[in-house]
Amino acid sequence: LPVVFTGDGAAAGSHGYTNSGYSVYEEENDRLTESLRTKVSAIKSLSIEIGTEVKNQNKMLSEMENDFDSTGGLLGATMGRLRTLSRGSQTKLLCYMMLFSLFVFFVIYWIIKLR
Repeated sequence: LPVVFTGDGAAAGSHGYTNSGYSVYEEENDRLTESLRTKVSAIKSLSIEIGTEVKNQNKMLSEMENDFDSTGGLLGATMGRLRTLSRGSQTKLLCYMMLFSLFVFFVIYWIIKLR
């Protein structure tokens, strides 16, 4: 590349610096600074997205915890009713229900095995 000199002896486009290569380093610094700025911006947006995702996941976990708590309460109430049923005079009814369930299980098993 030919170097064009201005009237005061400095190379054109070097902002008044002599042709010592200083402007080349400054341009390289500017390019690297812009590259770094782009990468920092990308990392910043990525960290914001990660933060948003973590908040959403925490919200879903909290909702699941509430659902499991309510399901546990419902299961506890059902078990209490079964204990009451087994202690009472309806023990025969519970036995019949268990035998009927076992019968239905074997019928379904037999139907599936025949296919």
